[in-house]
Amino acid sequence: MSWLRGVDAETRALRHLEGRGLTLLVRNWRCKGGELDLVMRDGEALAVVEVRARARSDYGSALESVDARKRGRLIHATQLFLAAHPEHGQREVRFDVVTVDGSALRWLKAAFDGG
Repeated sequence: MSWLRGVDAETRALRHLEGRGLTLLVRNWRCKGGELDLVMRDGEALAVVEVRARARSDYGSALESVDARKRGRLIHATQLFLAAHPEHGQREVRFDVVTVDGSALRWLKAAFDGG
């Protein structure tokens, strides 16, 4: 994914989620070994949102690119985020994925389990 396409996909995802009542806490939170695209509040829950974009499906869909290795890195980065931000430590954590395949945007709430 080109850098500009990634930024555009994240911006589209952010606007979509804010339009559904979520509140942005952090965008592109980086740590050793990972990055969280969007960390948002959904009511009292913490939604960690991975944004995946594909212009073409030659190598699989955007959702298929969130494989077990990627999920593990997201879970690890989320643990580091919670350690750095203890004010969110008691919140329910949910892992969402927003896919952008061509012009289609799809929000998969609770796309995978962090346990």
